[in-house]
Amino acid sequence: MQFRSGAVGDIPAIAAIERASALRFLDIGMVEIANDDPTPDAVLLERIGQDRLFVAVDAKPIAFVIFGLVDDQLYIEQIDVDPEYTGKRIGAALIGLVEEQARKEGRQGLLLSTFRDVPWNAPYYRRLGFTDIVDAALSPALLQIRQEHIERGLDETRRVFMRKPLILDSAANQR
Repeated sequence: MQFRSGAVGDIPAIAAIERASALRFLDIGMVEIANDDPTPDAVLLERIGQDRLFVAVDAKPIAFVIFGLVDDQLYIEQIDVDPEYTGKRIGAALIGLVEEQARKEGRQGLLLSTFRDVPWNAPYYRRLGFTDIVDAALSPALLQIRQEHIERGLDETRRVFMRKPLILDSAANQR
């Protein structure tokens, strides 16, 4: 298996991974999430152009992470692993690549928003070093993301923003 930046040719596979991964939500009664549309091609093309999409490949793409910049930190917008490959720490490796990118750019941390009680969401990210951000501490940019989620029909009462602070080496801080 290899990890690399995403390419335009990966878009159909990314959509298929996202759809397959979303089906896990059927098992916990979250039908609306399981039936949600995958990330629009236009967003994927934008992230590819910004080098903000990484894929894991095992003969074909099997996992991906999309991220952007929010509050001078890298914000993980979407991460999915083909269900046939779960439990192999591929998601953790992809997050590690985003963390490495953040360090190269001198960013102070990683951000994401996820479901609070879904086992492969917030509890998983906590094991990777993310901590919850209390609502009172949400920045205007994160509040805007919350509003976008609400407009998409997500139940924000079930979700939480999380942060993983990064300790930067002195060379990165001297830029």
